[in-house]
Amino acid sequence: MSFPTRNHLPLLAAILCLATPALAAEKYILIDGSSTVYPILKVAADDFLRNGDGKMNMELDFSGTSGGFRKFIAGEIDIANASRPISREEIAAAKKWGVTYIEIPLAFDALTIAVNPKNHWADDIKLSELKRMWERAAEGAPTKWSEIRAGWPDRPIQLHGAGKDSGTYDYFSEVVTGSTGGLRSDYAASEDDDVLIRGIEAHPDALGFIPFAYFSKEGEKLKALAVQWDFNAKSNSPVEGAPVTLPSVDAVLKGNYLPFTRPLFLYVSVTSLNAKPHLKDFLQHFLIHADDCIDEVDYLSLPKISYARSIADLEAKNTGTRFSGVPEFRLSVSDLMNRKPR
Repeated sequence: MSFPTRNHLPLLAAILCLATPALAAEKYILIDGSSTVYPILKVAADDFLRNGDGKMNMELDFSGTSGGFRKFIAGEIDIANASRPISREEIAAAKKWGVTYIEIPLAFDALTIAVNPKNHWADDIKLSELKRMWERAAEGAPTKWSEIRAGWPDRPIQLHGAGKDSGTYDYFSEVVTGSTGGLRSDYAASEDDDVLIRGIEAHPDALGFIPFAYFSKEGEKLKALAVQWDFNAKSNSPVEGAPVTLPSVDAVLKGNYLPFTRPLFLYVSVTSLNAKPHLKDFLQHFLIHADDCIDEVDYLSLPKISYARSIADLEAKNTGTRFSGVPEFRLSVSDLMNRKPR
């Protein structure tokens, strides 16, 4: 990932004065990043604006987790949504440019392997089979269903997945291939999950990976495959005794949906927090009602004490991350809650 130099970054003041003069006189919050987290923030923003004073301008967009972090480190947005922890490169870039941030654990997602409902042959899939589909070595030639498992049809698989600016791409690639950039490139890619959904719904031979919230809203238009973690790509070793599990909030809560259970985050700029009292007002309102917002879009909310701790982190400006810059695949709710930023 490359970051632009400060000399090439558009200043917020210039944007506000030249592009939208009216916005400069108003309260505003700028949010970008993960399309996975977007549905949660959309519900939260709508609720806050509906119950607020009506004078808030909130711009909410999604350019992918990596795209959001680039804007965040450039000082272009107040909040970065993320479907993975901040990376080593992003931590270093933030330090270089003097960007301090508060990391807010938000929810857990069950990353979903989805197929077209006309797919009558596949009900489950193994990690070793996903690896054969998605690894770089498979690039350049269509992969057929029959090559993945005996008894599946002799037809090419239509692959759909997140683009490289997405945290979902990073996470899926780490889990399936053992490295962040290990996926084949010859598939239908997008940072917009709705685009991926339309692609999967359009073709009986399609398979893709999407956030659970996007899967669940489609109802019978998509079919989820149960997943068995039979192979650890990071250690290049078999995994014994893992259950075959469908994605669900309950499966995430019980710790059964491995390795595609993953945490979701907000990263809040301390500079923005100091300059915009209304940003703190929004975040406090959201965190008080976070479980309702998250449950509405079918992710797993954290215990209320976690959101209370995040409010305390905002008050105390406890900066830093709970992670070392790499995704983790066995992270439990309690583990996430008990870690402290550093």
